[in-house]
Amino acid sequence: MQAFTAHTGLAVTIDSANIDTDQIIPKQFLSKVTRDGFGVHLFHDWRYLDDAGDKPNPDFVLNHPRYKGASILLTQENFGCGSSREHAPWALADFGLRVIIAPSFADIFYGNSINNGLLPVKLAAEQVQQIIDEVAAKEGAQVTVDLQALQVTSPTGAVFSFSLTESARHKLLNGLDAIGLTLSFEQSITDYETNIPAWYA
Repeated sequence: MQAFTAHTGLAVTIDSANIDTDQIIPKQFLSKVTRDGFGVHLFHDWRYLDDAGDKPNPDFVLNHPRYKGASILLTQENFGCGSSREHAPWALADFGLRVIIAPSFADIFYGNSINNGLLPVKLAAEQVQQIIDEVAAKEGAQVTVDLQALQVTSPTGAVFSFSLTESARHKLLNGLDAIGLTLSFEQSITDYETNIPAWYA
């Protein structure tokens, strides 16, 4: 998993609340078990005018040329609600997104994102709206997210603080998923197993 320290990138807005995981990655694309290849199906029903995905919807924001290469998504409350599919953060990350900024997230999606190297940032609704307005006002507007400082810097330089549990922050800063976190204690585990009394085994 790629470590996350700080990221500056082009921001894009999907200005809707309660975007669920079936909208993020529809159920018909969940047959794969690897994490790659889902980005092409991200927001499939909004991005395309046909089921095959051959006809991009010119009205959907991710298809606008000005947002090509966006790596930060701004959205509204309760992002990632619905089913607990881990494919949702996989699709967002595979598309190229590194950060999702919203007033709130569904709990399971929030945890799945952190476990897959995607940073979910909670800001107050008015702060999110300020950044959305700044992004809309200037083509190419970029946002900076600093995980070490726990700060978001808007396109005009406004700075907003956010919080994250220390365990989640540690995993993201060091690029550790659940398995990687366990393996970081490999020597301690080996030492413990070495010292188990023979009678106990």
